[in-house]
Amino acid sequence: MILFPAIDLFDGKAVRLFKGDYDQMTVYSDNPAEIALDFKSCGASAIHIVDLEGAKDGTTPNLDTVLEIKKQANLFCEIGGGIRSMEVVEKYLDAGIDRVILGTAAIEDDAFLKKAVEKYGERIAVGADIRDGFIAVKGWLERSTVTADEFFEKMQNLGVKTIICTDISRDGAMRGANLDLYRTMNRRYQVNITASGGVSSMQDILALNKMDLYGAIIGKAYYTGAIDLREAVNAVK
Repeated sequence: MILFPAIDLFDGKAVRLFKGDYDQMTVYSDNPAEIALDFKSCGASAIHIVDLEGAKDGTTPNLDTVLEIKKQANLFCEIGGGIRSMEVVEKYLDAGIDRVILGTAAIEDDAFLKKAVEKYGERIAVGADIRDGFIAVKGWLERSTVTADEFFEKMQNLGVKTIICTDISRDGAMRGANLDLYRTMNRRYQVNITASGGVSSMQDILALNKMDLYGAIIGKAYYTGAIDLREAVNAVK
């Protein structure tokens, strides 16, 4: 299992939201690249980045910060948040980012998703942000009418290889990962699933690793010290 320590960006800073609420934001660093270097020193091989401003309006306001993270750490970097056009996809991938994550666009624009997957293959991932069994969009601000199962089935049929699956109710809440959700989806679908949201202890890491999941994102637990990243990396090797 690959561990993806996370950096959420807002105004060039590393922040965390509580359950996706922009009004409940904690700023952890004014220098996200320094955090990325710490990830590297702990043995991490990949970084999960989210542009929270981009998630709201579909732009790339933190592009320079994202590229600085990639340059400084030189690890595998995936980015999500507001990627809703081929122009933005190409901007990130041409600049050296390894994988982009489509969220709202994967729900609302089939033609775009299909075109992106056909052109870039495994460099395109999709975010399945789940609230009460349904997919949420627009930076988690709206709930769609698409169920999680409908979404996974569709993504698999379209050739999407990687899905970042987030239980919004657990995100930033330090309540533990939704193990039943990940176990069920991992058995049911032939896609690489990365667990996101609520991964808050070594018990979570070990349980997810045991079910042979593709990856897990460590967010708030890194910043609060609830998970020792070096210990976690060694545990999943």
